[in-house]
Amino acid sequence: MNQQTYAFTMELEVRDYECDMQGIVNNSVYQNYLEHARHVYLKTVGIDFKEFTERGIKLVVVRAEIDYKSPLQSGDRFTVGLNMVRESPLRFAFYQDILRLPEMKPAIKAKITGTALNGRGRPEIPAELEALMQPGE
Repeated sequence: MNQQTYAFTMELEVRDYECDMQGIVNNSVYQNYLEHARHVYLKTVGIDFKEFTERGIKLVVVRAEIDYKSPLQSGDRFTVGLNMVRESPLRFAFYQDILRLPEMKPAIKAKITGTALNGRGRPEIPAELEALMQPGE
């Protein structure tokens, strides 16, 4: 994905405590960056996790695929870009990239697959999410 194709991007900066003994971002921290970007994106398009939960709708991750390309270090600025795509009748995926600034060097390529569970615990995509999704490839 190149930057122009993202439905949403946000910039962040690596904090000291996110790094491991090697001085690079710990692998698990990247999932926090990815999740934060997904939540901010959904909030900006009117999807509120708390309101969904109160309605009995739970948004859940069912699979996370992450390719680590190059490490980030303390103080690095980076952007997280994402697109939301329909994967099947009951699943969607966020295709996400983390790119180090200013050179836009890929740090992470990820595909996070999710679904929505209704009040009975069954997969069901709400209309609000349906409207956001690009058709699958």
